[in-house]
Amino acid sequence: MNPESKSHRKIFLKDMAVSLSIGIHDFEKIKKQNVLINVELDVDPNIRIREDTIAETVDYDFLRTSIMDLSLSAHFHLQETFCEKILELCLGRDGVLAAKVSSEKTDVYPDCASVGFEIYQTKE
Repeated sequence: MNPESKSHRKIFLKDMAVSLSIGIHDFEKIKKQNVLINVELDVDPNIRIREDTIAETVDYDFLRTSIMDLSLSAHFHLQETFCEKILELCLGRDGVLAAKVSSEKTDVYPDCASVGFEIYQTKE
């Protein structure tokens, strides 16, 4: 490998569909809404897979399970709050250097595919 080149490694979860209790309006607190979740994790480029085991990388099963558990845990007023909670989970994992999280409410407006929020943060 060229010593000047930089390796970049990413793990992602695309369009995870959850039914979520979310929203500030009274009618939103009665019925769950369909929400799509997207997560991208920048992982340590120095991690090398040598034995072909899950212990050598960031296990994305934790991500799906954690998001599902979070989505069932409480009512969220804002997509921002929900995404920030997911971001905290991601950045708390060893090997994760940065994370981008987005959510999209897909049933809000008849003339829009979705409305959403996205956040990106690196580890300090």
